[in-house]
Amino acid sequence: MFFKIDSGLFQFDFTDHHAVLGVPIDADFKDIRKRYLNIARRLHPDSCFAESEAYKRQASQLLSKLVNPAYEKFSHDRSRAEYIVLLKEMGKRVVQESAAIELKSELSQQLNKTNNIDHFYKTLLYKLAEKQYESFDQVPQLIAQISELNLVYLMRKGGSALQPPLQPQSTKTNSGEKIKDTPPPPPAAQQESVVAQYLRRAQNFASARVELQEALKLEPNNSLCHSLIGVVYLKQNQNTMAKVHINKALQLNPQEPMALKGKQFLDQASKKSGGHMFGGMFGGKKK
Repeated sequence: MFFKIDSGLFQFDFTDHHAVLGVPIDADFKDIRKRYLNIARRLHPDSCFAESEAYKRQASQLLSKLVNPAYEKFSHDRSRAEYIVLLKEMGKRVVQESAAIELKSELSQQLNKTNNIDHFYKTLLYKLAEKQYESFDQVPQLIAQISELNLVYLMRKGGSALQPPLQPQSTKTNSGEKIKDTPPPPPAAQQESVVAQYLRRAQNFASARVELQEALKLEPNNSLCHSLIGVVYLKQNQNTMAKVHINKALQLNPQEPMALKGKQFLDQASKKSGGHMFGGMFGGKKK
């Protein structure tokens, strides 16, 4: 990020891509893409016909250095899976440290006190998102405010914050009266590979190792599976097993980002305990 934000999830050395795009942390990819296209139309130089050249340059910089990288994180299965794993760990951390976290914005303080957390969270977030890229000078401040709403939502909701509920569909009777249908069924299994299903379910850390082990039975040379299960073993302080899978991931793909980071922490195992290493790996503050 080409400017510094030190509140919300950013204070934990974590880049909050949801806040950059102004979407809730339980948003599905369809909504993320829709939001990105709206921002891109506003910031793309070809859409700024009536604006000055200075405005176009600033808009182009925001788009290329801030918005596009955030969207890229969601638009690829591999990077999205890695990001969600990190975000789940961040959620656990903020729950554990909630008593020591100081909320800076009035909106986040209000959100932390409300009983209707889901409705209030999205209402506040969408209001901030509406004006997020209207004034470029306010972009860092609004991203920070949205990220702090995300922080509060994670503190209050825990792991369930990243599990969007199914939305019931409404239909009309012949008399015009609206009725609610049951939630739509999930997509047919044929629409995604079996391994992709295991990876999706593995985003729940409680059963992640089991899901990833099943995935590896089907695709033993899947570098992403190996790197993710290596991270799970690090979480459980089983460094020997973590090393096996992280090394295998790097053997299959020497540029696997999460495996490279895991190897860096494993290399420090003789100097630091596993718990400290894992905390640093998932966004600990820099000393």
